[in-house]
Amino acid sequence: MAFLEQVAIFLAAAVIVVPLAGRAGLGSVLGYMLAGVIVGPWALDLVHDEQEILHFAEFGVVLLLFVIGLELQPRRLWAMRRAVFGLGGGQVALTAAALACLAMAFGLPLETAVVAGLALSLSSTAFGLQTLAERNELATRHGRLSFSILLFQDIAVIPMLALLPLLAPASGSAEGGMVWLGVAKAVGMIALVVFGGRYILRYVLRLVARFGTHEVFTATTLLTVVGVALLMELVGLSMALGAFLAGVLLAESEYRHELEADIEPFKGLLLGLFFMAVGMTVNTGLVIETPLTVLGLALGLMLVKMLCLFAIVRLDTPSWRTVRGTTVALAQGGEFAFVILTVGVGSSLMDERTADLLIVVVTLSMAATPLAFKANDWLNARIRRETEPEYERHIEEENRVIIAGFGRVGQIVGRILRVRRIGFTALETSAEQVDFVRRFGNKIYYGDATRVELLRAARADKAVLFVLAIEDVERSLATARAVRKHFPHLTVFARARNRQHAYALMDLGIAHVVRDTFHSSLELAHGVLTELGLGDFESRHTVDTFREHDTARLIQQHEIAHDIDRMAEEARHWTRELEEMFVQDERESP
Repeated sequence: MAFLEQVAIFLAAAVIVVPLAGRAGLGSVLGYMLAGVIVGPWALDLVHDEQEILHFAEFGVVLLLFVIGLELQPRRLWAMRRAVFGLGGGQVALTAAALACLAMAFGLPLETAVVAGLALSLSSTAFGLQTLAERNELATRHGRLSFSILLFQDIAVIPMLALLPLLAPASGSAEGGMVWLGVAKAVGMIALVVFGGRYILRYVLRLVARFGTHEVFTATTLLTVVGVALLMELVGLSMALGAFLAGVLLAESEYRHELEADIEPFKGLLLGLFFMAVGMTVNTGLVIETPLTVLGLALGLMLVKMLCLFAIVRLDTPSWRTVRGTTVALAQGGEFAFVILTVGVGSSLMDERTADLLIVVVTLSMAATPLAFKANDWLNARIRRETEPEYERHIEEENRVIIAGFGRVGQIVGRILRVRRIGFTALETSAEQVDFVRRFGNKIYYGDATRVELLRAARADKAVLFVLAIEDVERSLATARAVRKHFPHLTVFARARNRQHAYALMDLGIAHVVRDTFHSSLELAHGVLTELGLGDFESRHTVDTFREHDTARLIQQHEIAHDIDRMAEEARHWTRELEEMFVQDERESP
């Protein structure tokens, strides 16, 4: 089948099925899976090579972990170490042991049971995090705990894959030596990624931002993720883990928001393709052949994982709501189970039919995840809402103010906010300006504020105030249009280069407009009048009167701003009126 035909089939299936699933309250993840089942080999059989498609679409999970890494600064990751290694390690160990014991009780040999226990102990990073993100729950307590456990699981895949050859019947000292060599390579590669991300990658991005175009910067972003993923895959590590590390190392860089905005469209498309590919791999024939066995094993897997998660998470928090949320988010099997089961078959630790059965069980558990969230919502609605302990409440970390344009005007606003300890996010398109400002300890990010994707990455939906300090008139108006259209809740304070710029901003519904040199010119005029002998009081009165008069005139002339002749006539009229006012003041003065 031609490439374009496959693309058309995938897009058509997604466009039709996903909105229907969303309308039915099932969520987009389950919608993508249903679309994959429909076009897959067990239904309409429109697309083949589902394994190759799944392997390609796994890059969506890689991009997802990169974006999550961008949002997780190293100090926050260090603060999460207890949850990552404590809860994550406890969950993997307890779940793997419980599932292996159950597998042996069903008659599987020890080696096969261990492989099954390890594979099924893992949860789906893609399904869990994507569903939490759709529900805006990633920042909640159970969202953070779920992420911590999933992060440890991604790390745990490395020693699991290293362990399987040691369990194989033909393994010996030579294989053991190769395993330790692989571990050494893995550690060395992680060190290389950490060093390169901190000291080399930011320098490369700075050069591209300064001398390249926006398209080249997007290509550099994708090359960063692909390159790190390839390096990790070369030494047998998880590509997603490598992308996550790269994201964390760039989380404090000035390019964080621009990187996230560039990656977001690719991440969304490839994640959708990944979920469709998972749906295509469902062996519907096996489900039809032994429906009770498959469904019973899938429900049993979710029940065992829930019980183990319940026991582990309950040790960390007294909140039942948090326990239930974390348990539901991680109850399914994971995509890395496919990898471990395949390696298990290749190492003669498991027969192919057992592996196929477990893969179907994992896939069905993934499909049940949105339904499990729905059941938890129903339960939460009927249980008295718990008061979370003070330390479990989510602290809003997004800045309330966004400053677009960090030149001479934006910097002064930012400095005043900073001395009052009011957080803000500054966006600037000039790479040279970004480099210069950051030398003075200011937080500023590279990016074009006219792009809606960048504004979303900067959390404009969570901010309350937008300072539009861009000097270029066209870019200023383009940014104003984007903000007014996509973030109408934001209060906008805008800088205007001149009167015409101010009127254009007012046409967009922006009420708070400050002309660029208006106030500084008034201060200059005050000094001139004082020096000429008018006296400080009279000079200040003159300037204040002119300010009030001109501000009122700016508002009143807005309606005729495009009629130059009327504007000129009005200007002469207002000037005469002001002159007469000051003449009258002089006559009335003693």
